[in-house]
Amino acid sequence: MEKLVFIVDDEESISKMLLHWVKNQWNYNCKTFINGTDALNALSENPDLVLLDIMLPDINGNEVLSRIKSKNDQLPVIMLSAQGSVEVAIESLRLGAFDYFPKPLDKNRLEPAIRNAIKHYDLERELEKLKENLTKEYSFENIISADKKMQDAFKMVSKVLDNDITVLIQGESGTGKELVARAIHFNGKRKSAPFVVVNCASIPRELLESELFGHEKGSFTGAHVRKIGKFELAKGGTIFLDEIGEMEMALQAKILRVIQQKEFERVGGNEVIKTDVRIISATNRDLKAAVESKQFREDLFYRLSSFPINILPLRERKGDIVILINHFIEKFNDKLGKQVKGVSKPALKIMYDYDWPGNVRELENTLERCMILCDVDQIGVDVLPANIALKYQAAGVSSNGNIFGDDSPVIPFEKLKEEAIRHALKVTEGNIVEAARRLKIGRATLYRLMDKYKIVSQSE
Repeated sequence: MEKLVFIVDDEESISKMLLHWVKNQWNYNCKTFINGTDALNALSENPDLVLLDIMLPDINGNEVLSRIKSKNDQLPVIMLSAQGSVEVAIESLRLGAFDYFPKPLDKNRLEPAIRNAIKHYDLERELEKLKENLTKEYSFENIISADKKMQDAFKMVSKVLDNDITVLIQGESGTGKELVARAIHFNGKRKSAPFVVVNCASIPRELLESELFGHEKGSFTGAHVRKIGKFELAKGGTIFLDEIGEMEMALQAKILRVIQQKEFERVGGNEVIKTDVRIISATNRDLKAAVESKQFREDLFYRLSSFPINILPLRERKGDIVILINHFIEKFNDKLGKQVKGVSKPALKIMYDYDWPGNVRELENTLERCMILCDVDQIGVDVLPANIALKYQAAGVSSNGNIFGDDSPVIPFEKLKEEAIRHALKVTEGNIVEAARRLKIGRATLYRLMDKYKIVSQSE
């Protein structure tokens, strides 16, 4: 798309010269104006840059600049002036001008300034578009649930978006705690600032303090340079402390100080650093029980849980399973270029009856796998993971000892064999001899089948 440059100057010679440079030599579309009023009225044409003279016949150029900025703060304006005084330049820059050039104009300096201004404007608009997309992606409308308790929780969350109260999100792994945290951030007043995630369970305890607060050069072995911690990186935004229940007691005291006094020190440093962040934390542990067993500080627990949110596991909101299945099918149709329309009734019953210990994350991963394997317009039992299908069949053991009920779906024999071998190796902790004995097959046969199904023994 070609760029449009407004030239606003009442001197005909200057205007013609700029038009020749900008249009004929630098290949931009141009529109010229001899006064500020006409230029302001034409802003609806969405120029990419304004070259603006300060001395205009109707309105002072700095006044025009102020009005432009009031309508579009990002639009770059380069000021031009025959006065050439430092005071005029400073005033223009204070009002938001991208750059300032005295007359007579230096063509070799003006061209890179124009290109930089337009490039900067493109980047600003792209960043704004990305922020809008993030806000849409992490809106509460995209956190799918028909469960009344979940809907009530989201309604409560909407009341704390624009203040800094600490939020504690509690729920099992895979329930979407980070998604809720991102929704809080990207729909609140801090959405333009960073959202920084720290997984307290995945970082070694001896490194977690440095990860959170940073460290000074030479503060410990291997600290060759100063490191900026997550609390500094999250300045003005939100820090999400995931699995905070795994944090050791000594570090909990330092987190408490950050909440109470909004300050901290880098590891090995003496400088007190002020912080302005919102803290959202999450855990899959029962923190009240951890407090009672002296594994978590009581004062920190109450500071973190000023606004608790409980995310129910998927097995306790079965009504969401069908809704989520439809959502993920639509999502993966786009991603994989498929045209899957739904799930067969037998497969849907299996998925509905399954407990989903990995919650929404497990359901999403399962649907993606099924759709990769699916070659028809419905997901059938044949593409379900064996552990899910077999668990359903095992639960349907009939009174006459059959492992399948009369209405059980048929699972391919190869899938049954593969799952039986995996289960035997798991039970015997990878003991090939014992697994073969329990399966009532020879070791050579077991090795051959393991190679066929790409199964690796735990003991190997």
